[in-house]
Amino acid sequence: MRVLLADPPAFTPPYDHELASALARAGADVELVTSHFRFGEAPAPDGYRRRELFYPLSSRVFGRSRLRLPFKAAEHPLGLRTLHRLDADVLHMQWLPAPELDALLFRPHLPSVFTAHDLLPRRTAHRSGLWRRLFARFDRIVVHSENGRETLRRLGVDTGKLRVIPHPVFPSNPERRDDGKTVLAFGMIRPYKGLGDAIEAVRRAGHARLLVAGDPLEPIEPYRAAAAGIDVEWRLGYLARAEIERAFGDATVAVFPYRPELDQSGALLQALGAGVPAIAYDVGGIAEPIKQFDAGRVVLPGDVAALSLAVRELLSDHDALEAARAGARRAREELTWDASAAAHLELYGEIA
Repeated sequence: MRVLLADPPAFTPPYDHELASALARAGADVELVTSHFRFGEAPAPDGYRRRELFYPLSSRVFGRSRLRLPFKAAEHPLGLRTLHRLDADVLHMQWLPAPELDALLFRPHLPSVFTAHDLLPRRTAHRSGLWRRLFARFDRIVVHSENGRETLRRLGVDTGKLRVIPHPVFPSNPERRDDGKTVLAFGMIRPYKGLGDAIEAVRRAGHARLLVAGDPLEPIEPYRAAAAGIDVEWRLGYLARAEIERAFGDATVAVFPYRPELDQSGALLQALGAGVPAIAYDVGGIAEPIKQFDAGRVVLPGDVAALSLAVRELLSDHDALEAARAGARRAREELTWDASAAAHLELYGEIA
């Protein structure tokens, strides 16, 4: 089976790498087509080929400058044209980064799969007709949760095309150094991540400290002001692998007080993969692995009081914390990349 994976904007290099590697281990001939990753080193290919065919200028020159966007738009059709020349048994798109342009220019030239990581990306979520047209062009749509399947069904996507393949964990085994009271807020800092709720929950929990580890994509000063008077450590910037593992090794629990926007969280799956229990708002499909494996606590969206109580419970009840840690380990054992690759290969076989 020849599989052409495409992540044009390099939104999720760790996911792309793990899936491509697992598919290769299962015997597939895999080529990953992507662009230069702007925030660090992309993982080295393991059993698959990787080519940076998209955005050769805008991904390397402009960083986070807004000047990058018009250059990226100009380069996008060129990348699509190159993609169209490549041959495989299956084309698997991970992201459609320019949906307005893709609606005009992109037609899969091979049997095709699309993974709806964000279901409806935030900038164009209100344009349901646009996304219905794009989804209709693929033979299969992968979602990571039952919530994702139901959301796209309600949007009008053909249910026969929809397949749930759970997002695997990112397994790691960091050296455990936590002090029994450290609450980790991990990942890129964006408005929907709810860092303000995490700060307030730690404040109310008492006898807890907050570790904020991630790259700010919004002003951080208001959060620093909100955290005055509590024990907070800030590890800001795009974190290398060693720093990510250090953060999880220092964490007792991790919190994910997200607002409705994502269906699943790679940061959550990294926490569970490191054996760290998670406390999350019940939004999208984020709660599903926590509930399935009893790997932490789930509370109603926006309920800071319940979030704080859940933090206090796991930090103060040794047996509850150990049970949640055991749940995180079960998630690590069952939500594997090899299982995901097997499910993907079965899916590819339906259309190739």
